[in-house]
Amino acid sequence: MSGTVSGGTRRMASSAPGTLVVSASYEGGEGIGEARALAREFLADVQAVHGLPVSDRVMGTVQLVVSELVTNAHKYAPGPYALTLAIREGAVEVTVWDGEPAVPMARAADTGRIGQHGMEIVMAVCRSFEVHREPVGKRVRATVVLADDPAGNMVGRLI
Repeated sequence: MSGTVSGGTRRMASSAPGTLVVSASYEGGEGIGEARALAREFLADVQAVHGLPVSDRVMGTVQLVVSELVTNAHKYAPGPYALTLAIREGAVEVTVWDGEPAVPMARAADTGRIGQHGMEIVMAVCRSFEVHREPVGKRVRATVVLADDPAGNMVGRLI
């Protein structure tokens, strides 16, 4: 899985035993759809090539999380942004870097508000969510458990 993506490159590598990683950089709104496609391709490879289980729920959830985080980077941060997907310890880590230092915040629940529910959704469907300020910008990381519970229950946030 390699090639050019909106002026950047994407790379898939095994950086440590049991860890698979793919990264891409984007600039502009076309990166949102490309990022979702990268997530689909990455998870398909994880399953087909590496034999790890990827449920339909995980496939959809990771694409949703990628879409929300990349959309926020495009919408609120100047310049390019980068997506990294990694398989670590039975989970998919979705990390987005952008050049805006302001930390995203989930807004208070408001049934009358139209839109701007993305962070609430990401935080609800992920096992963990964290933001780290960088010397330039910030790095947002959300983790989705890779496999569903053997009993068929959804696996999500740790409570």
